[in-house]
Amino acid sequence: MEDLAARVRACTACAAELPLGPRPVIQVSASARLLVASQAPGSKVHASGMPFDDASGDRLRAWMGVSRATFYDARQVATLPMAFCYPGRASGGDRPPPRRCAALWRESLLAAMPQIRLTLLVGSYAQAHLLGAGPLTPRVADYRAYLPAVFPLPHPSWRSQLWMRRHPWFEAEALPALRAAVAAALD
Repeated sequence: MEDLAARVRACTACAAELPLGPRPVIQVSASARLLVASQAPGSKVHASGMPFDDASGDRLRAWMGVSRATFYDARQVATLPMAFCYPGRASGGDRPPPRRCAALWRESLLAAMPQIRLTLLVGSYAQAHLLGAGPLTPRVADYRAYLPAVFPLPHPSWRSQLWMRRHPWFEAEALPALRAAVAAALD
């Protein structure tokens, strides 16, 4: 795992496409029991080198019911986005994650983490990669159908606050179920 992670962190395959240059941000361990699969690091995460080291991460950890210490303990929690480097801005948000990254590294990294009990699919890109094309809201609403191995979630960006207001069942029903699933995976 250490050699594979070092090769990933040294990857420059998408350098020409990345406005801030390559800086793969992952958190992996062979003993991790929970996997957070997301879109790609944002500009703040690119700067810090720590996954979900921004307001979205604060919101995600609150949803999960875990502390920063637990979240950043790679022996328990792995983070493996669809692309490992910040892809740059587009109108209305960040650019989509380049597909090349997942094709180069994702399967090898997943194979090296056999203890994963639960995968959180954070946002539509992660959901599309694992579940195929489909709308986010019905998948999140039907989270029970994916348990115990997978839990689909909206992306925890500031926009999720608007989404949550339109879908109060998420906070009332899905978040308690998410916290229970996370606790069971980490137990």
